[in-house]
Amino acid sequence: MKKIDRLEKGKGSCASQGEKAAIIKELREQGYKLKYLLKAMRLSKSTYYFEVSKDDKVAIRNEELTKEIVKLFNKHKGRYGVRRIYHALKAKGIHVNHKRVQRIMHINGLLGKCPKKRYHSYKGNVGRIADNIIDRNFTATAPFQKWTTDVSQFNFPWGKCYISPILDMFTNEIISYDLSLSPNFEQIKNMLNKAYEKFPTLNGLIFHSDQGWQ
Repeated sequence: MKKIDRLEKGKGSCASQGEKAAIIKELREQGYKLKYLLKAMRLSKSTYYFEVSKDDKVAIRNEELTKEIVKLFNKHKGRYGVRRIYHALKAKGIHVNHKRVQRIMHINGLLGKCPKKRYHSYKGNVGRIADNIIDRNFTATAPFQKWTTDVSQFNFPWGKCYISPILDMFTNEIISYDLSLSPNFEQIKNMLNKAYEKFPTLNGLIFHSDQGWQ
């Protein structure tokens, strides 16, 4: 609950440095440039690498425990979730906090047989459907020609967080973004207001998104 409270506080930022670093790390793996992510998240390069290195050190300390958890997970053919793995470790004389077990299983993708649900904003036709001007041509010859946006879901041990960014297709720069605990319309308005406060005059801009309800 403390982490959720921190997300809900703050006008310019609603996530801790560690949470921001985790989101940046995942977005980098999707091809986004580090310098633009750091600028958008208002995080220094040294702080980002410090937070990432902390995660790496924790992973090293948890290496032996991780091996034991993976062994139990595979032994029971992926049917055991956090609670059953925790009790199985306890039965073997390995006493560890269940939250630590949960973190390790989450980091290693040991989610049991329950299928992971991805966030889909499409809910059928809602309102007027805009013309497909982009037509899958995601290239631009100059800044402020084409912007694109989407809502992405991130899963953490304490719950879910949603990020809605605007990306310039030419510079690959994040123009604005908003973090929220739920994918609501207020998040989209906040993101757009931040963008248009920075750039109030945008002649000929094409703004592209999928057909999500937002």
